[in-house]
Order: sequence, then structure tokens, then C-alpha cells
Amino acid sequence: MVRPDPTKWDQTLADFRRLSIQAEHARTRERFLALYMIGTNQTNATRWADEIGRDDDTVMGWVHTYNQLGPEALYYRRTGGRPPFLPKSKSVS
Repeated sequence: MVRPDPTKWDQTLADFRRLSIQAEHARTRERFLALYMIGTNQTNATRWADEIGRDDDTVMGWVHTYNQLGPEALYYRRTGGRPPFLPKSKSVS
């Protein structure tokens, strides 16, 4: 069974929970929530993938990526495609 190994990266399961709430991007939050749910034995990768509408290979990939490359590898980075239609607006003071 695939499980995240937070001790390898000086993290705890509580860190997964915190990042699943506080991370800036929704995809990053989704990935850390998956690690938290799997790491706390509340579910496994296959069941969690089914619950959130993802392929089970995707969720297992997040766990493997975390175990091999660490938490930074799970942070969302825009890697291409069209730029957003409406750029983020800057607040006017």
C-alpha cells in the first residue's frame, strides 16, 4: 500500500493538513489533502481518487512524487498553455 513518508522530509501529518488549508493554489491544497487523508489511514489512494474524481494513478503519483522529491514537488506551477483570459487585477488605492 502506498503511503506518504513525511519523516523523510522533516514534516508531520499535521503539516499536510495545514498545507491542505493554507496553500495558495487549489491544486496544491488538493494534493496535500490527499497526502493527509492517505497518511492518516482514513482512506487509500484508490478510494480517495474515486471520491474526488481523479484517476487513481494520479493520486498514487502524488504520493510517489512526494516520497521521492519532497513537498516542493507538489506545489502547483503553471507550465504552459494559454495565459488566463482576464489577468488578475491589481487593487487601486
